[in-house]
Amino acid sequence: MASSLFRAKQHIYRSIKYRLRRPQAPVLREKLAGRTVVIVGSAPVSTKPEGLDDSFRVLTINASQVVAQGWGIEQPDVTLMQFNQIEGTNTNAVEVRRVLSHQRTGLLYMLLWRHGLDRLKAGLEAFDYRYEDLRLIDRYERVELIRQVTGVLNFELEAESKWSNGIIGTVLAIHSGAKNVILTGINPNSSGHIYNNENLNRLHASKDLEMLLRLRDMQCPIFTADEIVARDTGLPLWRNQGTESASIAPGEKAR
Repeated sequence: MASSLFRAKQHIYRSIKYRLRRPQAPVLREKLAGRTVVIVGSAPVSTKPEGLDDSFRVLTINASQVVAQGWGIEQPDVTLMQFNQIEGTNTNAVEVRRVLSHQRTGLLYMLLWRHGLDRLKAGLEAFDYRYEDLRLIDRYERVELIRQVTGVLNFELEAESKWSNGIIGTVLAIHSGAKNVILTGINPNSSGHIYNNENLNRLHASKDLEMLLRLRDMQCPIFTADEIVARDTGLPLWRNQGTESASIAPGEKAR
């Protein structure tokens, strides 16, 4: 009873704050519009998209740029990083800082950072993570991004109700006018991360699957490079050479 009451109050508070703030959804048209964008997650299995070349744009999630480095991409165009990776003491945060030490990205989007910008820059400098541009996305901008693209208004009251950063990156690319969005290393049914051996569970599995199916049914230009994800979700498998439209139509499962 007490938890239900707390949840109801929290929903009312966030609903009021959302409406008072009237947040603007983040958008990256200058970087992503008209491009084929690869969203690189950290699931243990990931696949280099066919036809990947300099015309593609690469967006990585947390420490998943280690995957892109294996493809010869030293600096992603965009990185989305969760706030806890900067100062967190849990296993995942420590591993993210280890893997990203002395690395760099183009645009760094920091999600849900609650402190001052100077503290954030100092935290990044502590493990020598460099960037060309640094921007913040707060909770209500995330909410508005999802609402504008999918019509879903989700105030993320519990960890299990939140979208993963891979989903946020995917929706950001769609909202920014990407021609095609290719997912790799984003598998709602997997556990663990490519950059460590801890086999940590994912909190967002059911919500991520729900959103991927919704985007598929909306006929968004979304694909997966991973055959297992194509089989499990019905997302079309990316088999393109270059940046023309893919050879498998939306909704067609990989064989």
